Amino acid sequence: MRRLTKKKALTLVKELDAFPKVPESYVESTASGGTVSLIAFSLMAILAFLEFFVYRDTWMKYEYEVDKDFGSKLRINVDITVAMRCQYIGADVLDLAETMVASDGLKYEPVNFELSPQQRLWHMTLQHIQERLKVEHSLQDLIFKTAIKGPPPPQDDSSTSLHACRIHGHLYVNKVAGNFHITVGKSIPHPRGHAHLAALVSHDSYNFSHRIDHLSFGEDLPGIISPLDGTEKVSADSNHIFQYFITIVPTKLNTYRVSAETHQYSVTEQDRAINHAAGSHGVSGIFMKYDINSLMVKVTEQHMPLWQFLVRLCGIIGGIFSTTGMIHGIVGFLVDVICCRLKMGVYRQLKTPPIIAS
Repeated sequence: MRRLTKKKALTLVKELDAFPKVPESYVESTASGGTVSLIAFSLMAILAFLEFFVYRDTWMKYEYEVDKDFGSKLRINVDITVAMRCQYIGADVLDLAETMVASDGLKYEPVNFELSPQQRLWHMTLQHIQERLKVEHSLQDLIFKTAIKGPPPPQDDSSTSLHACRIHGHLYVNKVAGNFHITVGKSIPHPRGHAHLAALVSHDSYNFSHRIDHLSFGEDLPGIISPLDGTEKVSADSNHIFQYFITIVPTKLNTYRVSAETHQYSVTEQDRAINHAAGSHGVSGIFMKYDINSLMVKVTEQHMPLWQFLVRLCGIIGGIFSTTGMIHGIVGFLVDVICCRLKMGVYRQLKTPPIIAS
C-alpha cells in the first residue's frame, strides 16, 4: 500500500511539472538560434551588471516635520576676517528679547587681509562650489553622502604689519530670532540693550571689507557647505553697511557616514554706503539678522533593499529570455513561410508547359 501511495504521489508531482523535458532526438540546434542565444546572454550580463550599480547607489530622502525643541541653545560657528585692526571692532549677539549674549567664545586674531596663493586657491574652489550649488541642487546630495569638508589653509602671520582681524569661535544663543553683528568699538552692557564704544575710533580707520570663511549654525558637520562660506566683500567706502538676512532651518542628517542634528540656512544680502547727507542712514558694520524656521528637515540616505534587487534581476533575465525566444520563433516562422512560397513559385514555373508559337 505504501508503494502504491508513493507511486501516486510521484505521478501527481510529474503532472505538475511546468518544465517538461524534451528528448534530445527532438531537439535541433541551429546557427540562428545560437546567435540569438549569444545576443540574449550578452544583454542579460550587461543589464545585470548595470543593475548591480543601481543597487549599490543611494539617494537622499527629504521629510518635513514641526520642530518641537525650543528649550535648547543654538550654536553659532564664526570664522570671519575683517579689514580692520582688532582693537577697533567688536562682535556680539542681541536676540529678539533684547538679551545680549557674551562673546567670550570668540577669539580676535590679527592677520593679513590679503590671501596667500594657497589660500586664494582654496577660496576660489569654495566659491566655485557655491556657484554650482545654486545651479545643480543635486550636488548637495553628493556632498551629504561623501561628507566632504576641509579646513582652509593656515593664515600666514609672519608679517609685522597685520592690519586685519580674524574673528573665529562659537557662541551659544537662545533659539529665537536675533542679530549677530560686527561693528566699530568694543561692546559694553547697557540696561536697555548694549552699546559700542565707537567714539574713540577715527572714521579714517573704518573699513568693513570682509571675508567669511565659515558661518554655520548648530553642530559643525562634514558634508554641509553653508551658503555664506567663501563670501568676500570689498568696499571702497569707509562708511559701509553689510546686511545678511538669514533663515535657519533645523536639520536631522542621517547618512552612512554622519548621523547628527544640525541647521541649514538660506540667506539674502544687501549693502550700501552710509551717507547721511543723501538720506542713507545707519551704522557701519556687518549685520547678520537670523530667524529660525518652525519646520525641521529630515535628510536620510536610503538604499535599495536586497529583495527588490533580486526581483528586478529576475525580471531582467526572465524577460529577455522569453522575449528573445518569442522573437526567434516568429522570425523562424516568417522565414519558413517565405522560403515555402519561393519554392512553390519555382515549382509552378517548372510545371507550366512552354507556349510554342505557330
